[in-house]
Amino acid sequence: MRAALAPGVRLLRALPRDSRYRGLTLVLTFLCYTSYHLSRKPISIIKSQLHPNCSALGPNPHNDSNSSAWCSWAPFDGDNYNELFGALDNAFLVAYAIGMFISGIFGERLPLRYYLSAGMVVSGLFTALFGLGYFWNIHVLWYFIIMQVCNGLVQTTGWPSVVTCVGNWFGKGKRGFIMGIWNSHSSVGNILGSLIAGIWVSSAWGFSFVVPGIIIAVMGIICFFFLVEYPEDVGCSPPMHHMASDEEDTGGVTSKEKDPEAVTSNEGPLRVSGQSSGDDSNSTKEPAEKPEAISFLGALKIPGVVEFSLCLLFAKLVSYTFLYWLPLYIVNVAHFGAKEAGDLSTLFDVGGIFGGILAGLISDYTGGRATTCCVMLVIAAPMLFLYNHVGQNGIGTSVAMLIICGALVNGPYALITTAVSADLGTHESLKGNSRALSTVTAIIDGTGSVGAALGPLLAGLISPTGWNNVFYMLIAADVLACLLLARVVVKEVRGWCGCMVRKRGSSVQLTESVLDGK
Repeated sequence: MRAALAPGVRLLRALPRDSRYRGLTLVLTFLCYTSYHLSRKPISIIKSQLHPNCSALGPNPHNDSNSSAWCSWAPFDGDNYNELFGALDNAFLVAYAIGMFISGIFGERLPLRYYLSAGMVVSGLFTALFGLGYFWNIHVLWYFIIMQVCNGLVQTTGWPSVVTCVGNWFGKGKRGFIMGIWNSHSSVGNILGSLIAGIWVSSAWGFSFVVPGIIIAVMGIICFFFLVEYPEDVGCSPPMHHMASDEEDTGGVTSKEKDPEAVTSNEGPLRVSGQSSGDDSNSTKEPAEKPEAISFLGALKIPGVVEFSLCLLFAKLVSYTFLYWLPLYIVNVAHFGAKEAGDLSTLFDVGGIFGGILAGLISDYTGGRATTCCVMLVIAAPMLFLYNHVGQNGIGTSVAMLIICGALVNGPYALITTAVSADLGTHESLKGNSRALSTVTAIIDGTGSVGAALGPLLAGLISPTGWNNVFYMLIAADVLACLLLARVVVKEVRGWCGCMVRKRGSSVQLTESVLDGK
């Protein structure tokens, strides 16, 4: 007797073809970028093990003169260990920031599947090589610096590729909500990276890098076999990117409302149906098949790219300072062990998951991406101040404050790097040229990565003067990020006001017509 078809298979067969492939793309790109962040996190976990509190371990068994650092891993056994940790962070982040601007240009011109897969495999190699320094007993700073620089360069293949793939499959309708959920890969990767690194941090910290390196390499191979870059490649319908106009002074009125022919004459649906109007088929087919990749300067001219890029610079400065220094801060201030501090720091990323989803939902509902970012940044500033002063008063307070700060700090960061980047990369001014998406994403995230490099570097330089000063720096960065979006926020508010006036005018006209009819 043959068994009935499995329930999961029946569900897949019931779903439309487009939905199945969209789901596959969403899940696969989610797992890919989760592995990217998973491989970045261990460096923050093992810092406290490279220079631990040796006096708590008892007397120096080697009877060396430098007894206070006998258990530290050279070259991080000196008094300048914080500066060396900052140099390690900066080596990765500066290379990442520089490489990101170049990566987007390559991403527009190379097959994304090959580009992403190769980058993940090579990144896994350099991540593992960093950890192998433990087993090879390497104590030379330049080795770890070179591994960080090389890894930072190859990891730039990830973000433009995955955002472009998701942008190719999903239109603007609920992009903020979908990408808010999808962007939780950063936080999930950070959490998994912390937990995996924490397993070996006190015994053999080299495995804290080798295992994540293997994971990202394996995901790269899976990506090579299953990733679908464009809906058209498998006979699916491309998304509608401009159901609502992003241009100035639209006031929330959709392009369909403004021009009934705007949607039906779009090249996407015509190409999917395999038909076109007789008059326009020859004129639209050629550009649709071979659009030119946008130039770097052309991408900068897209309205909003410069403002959101500069805002992300400061928002990412705050986020990456927490990413690289939060475990060490918890060890120094709350006096937890290395593993406990690493586990507690994951709560910041848990808050980031909720913050990204909340920011996406609010921005979809209101249509105000910049306003959503500004409100969260304004609230984040006093929350950071409170966390520094009362966050270590008890485990309950610490947990709550970490989740709240994670949501408010990572919410705008997540929104800008996902939904905002996809919106601007498919802006109406591009006239349907989707090949700008990778370049725009790279510009925004590359500029943000400059802040990601500055944050940990400044934290390493400022922390010897006291952690209070580090938090003052983070609060100032939050305020600056908010101010840089002021012009876009004003534009959004004017659009809402204009929309309300038009709606009120329509209501008055309707009332008058009804009264006249009577």
